[in-house]
Amino acid sequence: MQEPAGPQLPKTPIDAILRLEQLDDLLYRSIPQPGAGRRMFGGQVAGQAVMAAGLTVPADRVIHSAHAHFLLPGDATIPVLFHVDAVRDGGSFTTRRVEAVQHGQVILHLTASFQKEEAGFEHQVATPNVPGPDDLPTPEVQFRDDPESLRWHATLTGKSPIEFRFPDTPTRVLAARGIAGPPRQSAWTRSTAPLPDDRLHQAAALTYLSDILLLSTALAPHRVVIQDPDLQFATLDHTIWFHSPCRADEWLLHDQESHWAGAGRAVCRGSFFDQSGRLVATTMQEGLLRMRSRQQ
Repeated sequence: MQEPAGPQLPKTPIDAILRLEQLDDLLYRSIPQPGAGRRMFGGQVAGQAVMAAGLTVPADRVIHSAHAHFLLPGDATIPVLFHVDAVRDGGSFTTRRVEAVQHGQVILHLTASFQKEEAGFEHQVATPNVPGPDDLPTPEVQFRDDPESLRWHATLTGKSPIEFRFPDTPTRVLAARGIAGPPRQSAWTRSTAPLPDDRLHQAAALTYLSDILLLSTALAPHRVVIQDPDLQFATLDHTIWFHSPCRADEWLLHDQESHWAGAGRAVCRGSFFDQSGRLVATTMQEGLLRMRSRQQ
């Protein structure tokens, strides 16, 4: 992977990436961002679909789950149309279905569910015992003697204002060094640009963040990097459950593991914790991981 050449455009805030134009009661359109690469990041279109769904529900309902299927690659240089289907408005729950369309074809299908807030039983899994983000070096310091990992980190953060702190060496860095590891990693992450206070914007931004790094967790035992030219990879489906209010512009720990890989696919799970140790979201993802040289 080569370092970017020439002057770099300012990073586009996640809020701007998620912004939609309303064309009709249930129809929205994305706004392409200057300098975007051609291949659309999956978390971008999923986050935009969450925004489109949420803009059509009553204000007293908050999103608690979103289930996305990625059907075709998206083109980041042209708008996406989001068609929302008002499936159901019940006494406690509201359901929306969204189709993201480019060139007359559906590239993503998302179902989202919203709920009136209520009290209930409470418990959660144990919080990972890792250093807090303020106790960790920046990646620029962590990888200062590793130019390839520095380039990888620069590409990872790309044109969007996101940042990371890594409690342990990321699986991608280990694989690039030829080291096999368990299919598990964690990262503190956040948007560096402030986001609107409302919970819909925060949930859509968390959806955006949740697609970063997750699939690469499954490659750790195999010493393969996601940029391997022989590797064909893509997110097939992605689910996120929102448990508690949180801010995607404040540090969140994304604890990730892969339960299984086989048949050219892998399943990965992620848990988001805020700095107080509260579990705020859970995500599951199935992705395509296929070595082209091994196809029959």
